[in-house]
Amino acid sequence: MARDASGGGGSCGIDMAATINGPELWAQALPQPRPEGHKYDRGHAVILGAETYTGATRLAAEACSRIGAGLVTVHTQTQAQVYRTTLPPDIMVRSEPIAVLNRPSTFLAGSGGCNDAQAAMLCKIEPPLDIVLDADAIRIWQNVSAKSCIITPHAGEFARYFEDAQGDAAERASQIAKSTGLIVVLKGHHTVIAGPDGQTVTNTSASPYLAKAGTGDVLAGLITGLLTQGMSPFEAACAAVWIHSQAGLRIGPGLIPQDILGEIRPLLTELLT
Repeated sequence: MARDASGGGGSCGIDMAATINGPELWAQALPQPRPEGHKYDRGHAVILGAETYTGATRLAAEACSRIGAGLVTVHTQTQAQVYRTTLPPDIMVRSEPIAVLNRPSTFLAGSGGCNDAQAAMLCKIEPPLDIVLDADAIRIWQNVSAKSCIITPHAGEFARYFEDAQGDAAERASQIAKSTGLIVVLKGHHTVIAGPDGQTVTNTSASPYLAKAGTGDVLAGLITGLLTQGMSPFEAACAAVWIHSQAGLRIGPGLIPQDILGEIRPLLTELLT
């Protein structure tokens, strides 16, 4: 799989010496719509819809839309009616071949599952686009051709797919990023974001209440939404991880993944002003 050594999406403005995640690293790169712009300027994210765990796809799609993607489409060949019934009205549901979708810029696979047919379809997408692989979709990283590819494993998934990596979380994530060309978001109490060029950022602020099914799907959607709007892949990953963690801290006890969606707008307002 050939990729730009920088991870795609242009040069990244993050200081190579900086290791702790925070807005000072990426806030100036947060996308803001131009007064004269239109929805396609903000990108079109396509999310491959899970067959069984449809709620995970819905969480990712809503997060992607809330963070600012101009258009969000859930693509499914088996569960279109479920998604049309349950998704917010701003999110499109399509079942036609991927090739007929209008100007897609980013794909997300794995939120809720990625079957073999979806994996095969994703590996044939041309021209190469930005791709985010979550959960079991990470298994196909070697077969996709992408401008940039971001993977979002938790520790168990990382060990399953990259069992030869050694050292602590930052060292292991960095090893894999350098050797594969991937941008690695290794989720955990301290989430590590590692790039192919040696950049490694650690997010040290997080809520233990984020350790709950579905929160990772929200994170994948946030990364996809920022990437779709043209933010550099590494900065998009760092910003999404921080926003996600701050939302968790604000919500605290009783958190469910849907709560994170409600915190995105006030956090964006603070960051952009």
